[in-house]
Parts: sequence; structure tokens; C-alpha cells
Amino acid sequence: MLAPEIQAAVDCWLTPAYDIDTQATIRAMQVAGHHEALTDAFYRSLEFGTGGLRGIMGPGSNRMNRYTLGMATQGLCNYLIQCFPGQEIKVAIAHDSRNHSPEFAQIAASIFSANGITVYLFDGLRPTPELSFAIRELGCQSGCVITASHNPKEYNGYKVYWNDGAQIVAPHDQNIIAEVNKITSVAEVKFAADNSKIIGIGADIDARYFARAKQLSIDPAAIQRQHDLKIVYTPIHGSGITLVPGLLSEFGFSNISVVEAQATPDGNFPTVQSPNPEEKNAMQLALSQAQAQDADLVLATDPDADRVGMGVKNNAGEWVLLNGNQTAALLTNYLLTARHRAGQATERDYIVYTIVTSEILGDIARRHATKSYQTLTGFKYIAGLIRTLEGRETYLGGGEESYGYLLGDFVRDKDAVSACALIAEMAAVAKDQGRTLYQEMVQMYADYGLYLEDLISLTKKGMRGAEEIQEMMAGLRTNPPAAIAGLPVVEIRDYKTGKITNLLAGTVAETGLESSNVLQFILADGSKISARPSGTEPKIKFYFSVKQPLKSVVDYDLATRLAQDKIRAIIADMGLV
Repeated sequence: MLAPEIQAAVDCWLTPAYDIDTQATIRAMQVAGHHEALTDAFYRSLEFGTGGLRGIMGPGSNRMNRYTLGMATQGLCNYLIQCFPGQEIKVAIAHDSRNHSPEFAQIAASIFSANGITVYLFDGLRPTPELSFAIRELGCQSGCVITASHNPKEYNGYKVYWNDGAQIVAPHDQNIIAEVNKITSVAEVKFAADNSKIIGIGADIDARYFARAKQLSIDPAAIQRQHDLKIVYTPIHGSGITLVPGLLSEFGFSNISVVEAQATPDGNFPTVQSPNPEEKNAMQLALSQAQAQDADLVLATDPDADRVGMGVKNNAGEWVLLNGNQTAALLTNYLLTARHRAGQATERDYIVYTIVTSEILGDIARRHATKSYQTLTGFKYIAGLIRTLEGRETYLGGGEESYGYLLGDFVRDKDAVSACALIAEMAAVAKDQGRTLYQEMVQMYADYGLYLEDLISLTKKGMRGAEEIQEMMAGLRTNPPAAIAGLPVVEIRDYKTGKITNLLAGTVAETGLESSNVLQFILADGSKISARPSGTEPKIKFYFSVKQPLKSVVDYDLATRLAQDKIRAIIADMGLV
């Protein structure tokens, strides 16, 4: 039997305010006795997290559908009208390849236009970073993209952006939620489109994006010499197919092989379990094609093309996948080294990485006399720092361990399209010097010491799952470990309270960052363990980072095994296996 508040929410959705198909689906769930599924669909309303609105598609207040999308869009409209009184308000809308994404994009466009807002609607699927670019390029006050990023096929979402092309942050996020919460009935949502307010965009914005992205190239001469670098690319059935091959060609690469089985956009993602370039399964077709073609580089983007995975050949000629920290480190090392070599480095330059990303990025920046900053997890924080420092310092690049990177500041969210081009340039420069990217990576670690990271992500679905995640975080705060894997905990960083407690000195300092539900434990050898509930998925994530001495490239394999052993010991001692 459903709880009274759940039943009341279900009854509301069985009124004529909701379409017949939605009502029929809910009634069928009732008849079948799917009480747990109904509870999960109605126990709360979807809220904006680090990536906006995101959820499983289906009927219910806790699901992604035309009504939750509609109420969120109407709330955003009301807020925009408050923020920009008397102005022509403009928004841009894009969508990826997920099921119902084109439909949801059209619904959002209809609601914006019905509220008197001018809409720039892409004529087909496009990557999320191009939406961010379009907002700034077209002088919009806001924008949105329909996507659930790399989540499984059951999900869809709605990322909202502000006038700087970045995802919404405080106070706008909570203010929009407040406006949404004021809407007591879907009857208040203006679904009837004013088509005179909807303007199609496409090829022209593509061309403008390409022109800006090409300016990121640091060593075009090396590309010209290595233009036939063998690149295998897969969009994993997503929007990357619209821009990535084209930008690689614009950079000068002439030997691009697309994985045809994954080239067609398809929201069912039929060739993979999950369209996530962080997972080997999603990369397997590309790796097999690269092996058959004796390629130099494998690149893969997720459905909305804001994350990129890469594969390279090791010294034995075997294909290996680099993780997000390794790619971020390589890109940072290339950016700073190449700019210095080209005479482009300035005292104003800086890079950014998040608190759960490898600390080698800071080491690389220090060696190049370049400033580095750390932010909370989520590219909206990196974009916020760019906004704060704009005009005073020069943003070069930034990244996070979850395969997201941003080079240059003409986009204000992670951008796998431009990252693919810079990774390819990095590979071309290495090949021009007789080396592979794998050899570049090993040399980088020999220069700075071997940093090795790992991640465990625990999924806790439904209302009870959310409670379990909060209980785990509360337990770590109230009863923190004194030692992990035999190593004393010397520092606790609690980003929720904003306090850094040095257990050796007995001192407390401020994090200097806004509050976020993240805990970090620093061990005596410098190892770092982070616990963080996801803002967009029913997960709690544990990040592990260790550093192992590495004096020579010949010791890389041994140092890697020792670092892996250290991480396994930490995971076992924390009871996470």
C-alpha cells in the first residue's frame, strides 16, 4: 500500500491536467501492484544538481517527462522575466541523441516562446559545448540542452545555462527552484508555442565554433607534417559525430576513421551497455578497429560530447585506455610545454582542476611557473572561476578526473570536441619527435613522480538509497578513521563545514570554497581519499589518489604495481569491496 503522501501525488497525475497516455501508464502500475516503482516515481520532485535536471524517463514527479520539464522551464521563464525586466530575452536550446530529446527540446522551445522569449533552436542534435558557445555568441540570457550525458539509456535530463554560457550556480539555481515550486498545477505551464519567436540555427554556429576552436592549435606545423596520423573515433551513437570529425579535419588531420557501427545517433545505444567513454565496454569496438588498422590514437565521446576517452598503444604495442586524470595531466603538460616552446607563455596564465583530480596538475603548473587553482567538483565551478578572473588573468585549460576538459574560454563547460582536436595535436607533436603518447605519459611521471588514481562508485537507488548515502557520509563525519591501510590520517578536509583539520598540529583552517558535501582524508604518505555523493546520480563516489616514487621510465611498470597495491589496501581497509 502506498504512503498517503505518495497516493495523493499519484491521484494528482490521474486528473485531466495530464495526458491520457500518462494516466494509462500510472493506472497500469497501480493494477500491477508496482508500489515500490510508484513510490520512487512520486516521492519527490526532480531538483537541479551539479548537472541540472536529470532522471529516468517516465511518468511521475521524480521522472523526466514533459510535465517535469515543463514546470522547470516555466519556472526558468518566470525567473528570467524577473531578472531582465523590459529587455528582449533570448535563449538557445540544443539536444543530444537520447530518446525523446528532440521532443523535449521542442517542448522547451514552445514554453519559452509562449512566454515571449526569443528561442534559438538548433536544427538537429549538437554537442553540449556548442550550446554553451552559442549562448555567448548570440548574446542570450540563458539556454538549455536536453541530455543525460553518459547515463544509461533510461535517463534524460535538462542542463540549464546562464548568460555567460556556464551552468547555473547559486543563487540562480535555488531561485529557479523556488519559482518552479510556486507552480502548483501544470495548467500554469504555457505549452502553446509562438512559432514567430523560434529561430532555427545550425551550420552558421558550427562554422563560428570551428573558427574559435582552431585558434587553440599551438603547433600546426607538426600537424602538417603528421597530417596522416591514424585516428579512430567513435561518438558512441551520440552528438559528437556532428562536430568532432569536422574539427579534426579543420585542424589538418586527414586520416580519420569513424566506427561506423556507432556513428549513427541512437538513444538506445545498441552496441554498448552504457554510453560512457570511462568504461572499456563502450570503447571496445574502437579499440578493435584501431588494432586492425594499426592506428595511432583512439578517441571516444559520450552522447552529448562533453567527455572524451582515449586509447594509446603501450611499449609492447598493446592498446590501453587512459583514465581521466592521465588525460588531464597529459593535456596540461602539453599546453604549458608547447606554449613555452612557442613563446606564448605569460605571467597571467593559469590552469584549474578540481579537488578530486590528480595533484600532478598542480605540480606541472608550478614547474612552468604558471598559477593553478582548485575548485569543487563540477565544471560550473571552473566556469565560475573563469568569470571571476576574466580580464585579469588568462585561462589556459582545466579538467576533472571524470573525463571532462576545457581548453580556452570561448566555451564555459567541458568540451570534448576541442579536447579531441588538442589530444590529436598532442599525439602528432609526439610522433613528430619520434615518440608515442604513451611514452610521453611515462616520461611525464618520471619527471613528477607516479600519481595513480582510482574510483569506486556505489549505486544506491530510490528513496532508501538516498538515505543510505547520507548515513554513510554522516558516519564518516562522526566517526572518522584514525588510520587507513596502516597509515595515520593526518588531515581531514570537510568541504561541507569548510574546515581543514590538521590532526598533527591540532589546527583548523578554512577551505576557501563554498559548502559541498565532500570529505577528504589525507594520509601520512600524502595519499588522498575523497568521499562524495553524486549531484546527478543515485551514487556515492570514493576517490583514491596515491603517489609512488619513479626515478626512471624503466621502473614505470614496477611503480605502477606498487601504487595499485597501495590503493587496493586502502579500499580493503575501508570495507568498500
